[in-house]
Amino acid sequence: MSFLDIRGLGKRFGDFVAVENLDLQVERGEFVSLLGPSGCGKTTTLQMIAGFVEPTRGEVSVNGRSLLGLRPEKRGMGIVFQSYALFPHMTVAENISFGLEMRGMGKTERIKRVAETLDMVRLQGRDARYPRELSGGQRQRVAIARALAIRPEVLLLDEPMSNLDAKLREEMHIELRAIQHQLGITTILVTHDQIEAMTMSDRIAVMHGGRIVQLDAPYATYERPVSTFASNFLGKTNAFSGRTLSQDESGCTVQLGGLTVRVGHGGRRVAQEVQVYIRPEKLRLAPVDQGRLDGEIRTRLFLGSYWMLEIETPLGTLRVSVPNVGLVTVGEGDRIGLIWDDADLRVLDTESHHE
Repeated sequence: MSFLDIRGLGKRFGDFVAVENLDLQVERGEFVSLLGPSGCGKTTTLQMIAGFVEPTRGEVSVNGRSLLGLRPEKRGMGIVFQSYALFPHMTVAENISFGLEMRGMGKTERIKRVAETLDMVRLQGRDARYPRELSGGQRQRVAIARALAIRPEVLLLDEPMSNLDAKLREEMHIELRAIQHQLGITTILVTHDQIEAMTMSDRIAVMHGGRIVQLDAPYATYERPVSTFASNFLGKTNAFSGRTLSQDESGCTVQLGGLTVRVGHGGRRVAQEVQVYIRPEKLRLAPVDQGRLDGEIRTRLFLGSYWMLEIETPLGTLRVSVPNVGLVTVGEGDRIGLIWDDADLRVLDTESHHE
């Protein structure tokens, strides 16, 4: 049995189904992200695990112990909210100590635990400050420290970094992941940020319409999406409409306009009408008439670590990501060829969407 075991979990609000028959098994010490857009059911799922929302059906257990019917404070979980939910009239030390005091821990042990936790989140010397005297990143660390101080069995993170700027958010991804590794705490993160999910997670549960539509390691989820939704939500992608000419055990041959490509199908039987996908970074530039497809550059954007080109082709407008290893020698209005490896193509049809 998994450490955190969720089976058949569902929640209805009147006629609206927020979460439907959700299964998720999480091992001890694993970091799993619930990733999806607003309204997909990820926050409701987290709230049912935490005990803030009563499930309509299903079971939630930790280490074989059912949590249904238990109040949130009896579930042994640490929770970090999007708003941080710090007590403004309490100092940093008092905020962190609050949960320990509620659990009846003695003063001497509380002081020691607060000091250990402040050291863990790199807030030494700030124990006497109030939340209003801290930066956004420091307030977030206090919220994390408060959740960790009780040494929870499960850590629940409800979009805790959405209020931070991009650079600080990236730094906190690394710090929080390191702390989670250090303590070995089973962690569930709710996020709509694909980079956050891919950076921090052991596995990503992509959610859509109250269900998990894909559950896999970050690399596999990105490289081998099993649905149109997952392909489009988890990163940028180019899509071609095609027709299957033939298929066998190793893959299928697909007609894309005037091109014929060979695509792996992962052992599935695909329909005649299909969508073929390729990520922008898998496309490469070539001289005109020396690629597999020619087009005209309509837009060239510099994004720091890479250039993003939009190229008009007979198959439609394609996005191409070019690593920044020097000045790009092509510009808007230039004609260019495109090449790719068929192994980087993915094929999906209406029978494989799981939506």
